[in-house]
Amino acid sequence: MIKRANTKAKDFGLPVISVGNLIVGGSGKTPVVVYLAQNRSNCAVVLRGYGRSSQGLFVISKAGEILEDINTSGDEAMLLAIQLPKATIIVSENREEGILKAKQLNCELVFLDDGFSKYSIKKFDILLRPLKEPTNVMCLPSGGYREPKMMYATADLVLKEGTDFSRIVRYKQNQTLLETLPSKLLLLTAISKANRLLEFLPKDTIMVAFEDHHTFTKSEIDEVLKQYLNYDIITTAKDMVKLEQFKIKDIYLMDLTLEFNENVDMSSLENYINLHKIK
Repeated sequence: MIKRANTKAKDFGLPVISVGNLIVGGSGKTPVVVYLAQNRSNCAVVLRGYGRSSQGLFVISKAGEILEDINTSGDEAMLLAIQLPKATIIVSENREEGILKAKQLNCELVFLDDGFSKYSIKKFDILLRPLKEPTNVMCLPSGGYREPKMMYATADLVLKEGTDFSRIVRYKQNQTLLETLPSKLLLLTAISKANRLLEFLPKDTIMVAFEDHHTFTKSEIDEVLKQYLNYDIITTAKDMVKLEQFKIKDIYLMDLTLEFNENVDMSSLENYINLHKIK
């Protein structure tokens, strides 16, 4: 906290919007970035690119043209490239270099996926609060928070699941919406806190979960299919971008979108963007 307070934030001359959280694990950052960026032109999303085999800076997509493969991008970046065809997606461990690259590519607005801790960057900070917060309010390594819970007060905008937005899950197979799911269902996933997905699935669903951002291998998939021969497979969109290469027959998709409360006040965000445009 002392280092954060004493560091002068660098202004990159364009609006930078960070979507982050304080808790350990996922809280919906990627779908919130999609929601905020989907109708904007000339914007970029810069993220670290967890789970990728590459290092350094890569432009994963530009205006809908995907330029790299999943091994270079990582799962989240590839999902963003697919879901945001108007945007430029950049992976970089160094977020400042990523922002400079976005500016070089004539992007006028940058979203940082998981950028709250990047206090050397002048930005508009959005923090997401989960529906259920950890009972242990200590920070890592003993607790469930990355930074003290009091840091919610420092954010420019706080969005709480269940109050400001809700998760809506629909089921698809080959892009077709489904009303019902098979009775014998296996959830195959590699996301953080995978148990939270089970509440959206039939009660008898079983789960095979790997660590967050895990890169699936053919032998792993073959073993799962062999062990659960009579089960249909369902997975998330983030996992699907990695599983497509294995040509799993009749795989089902949990399609997660967000529905925002119509009373959520986003005026501070829009004012921030408009002020930078005036400059």
